[in-house]
Amino acid sequence: MNERIGYVMDQQRLALDSHLCFSLYACSRAIFRMYRPLLDDLNLTYPQYLVLLVLWDCEESSIKELSQVLSLDSGTLTPMLKRMEASGLLERSRSLEDERIVTVRITDKGRELQDRASCIPTSMIESSGLDLQQINTLNETIRTLMASVDNYR
Repeated sequence: MNERIGYVMDQQRLALDSHLCFSLYACSRAIFRMYRPLLDDLNLTYPQYLVLLVLWDCEESSIKELSQVLSLDSGTLTPMLKRMEASGLLERSRSLEDERIVTVRITDKGRELQDRASCIPTSMIESSGLDLQQINTLNETIRTLMASVDNYR
């Protein structure tokens, strides 16, 4: 390979738009902007919405389980859960068998938000410009990538 071609290939690899990480980052920020007005109406942040999605599905969870499911460390999760508890959306309690385990349980007020939030997934799909099959395929590809990256550690 001649020197000029090698230089061009190196420059292409260094171009910002050729970096997968940047594409995912920029797309993620754009999606958060789409969520913002919907979540503002519910007085929720995106991570709080994720916690509620889990609790709407299973009623209660340990902080450790939430941390694993949401890929958030407990240092990020705990202060957020305290704020959500202060807002009346959930309750936290220590296990009687093992006080190191803190369980989070959705409250009636937190459950009431579920009906108001039910339009969010449809709104996001419609705003994306993709059909449901494309979104499912993309989501599966991203989950596969995430599993590969997690295995890299």
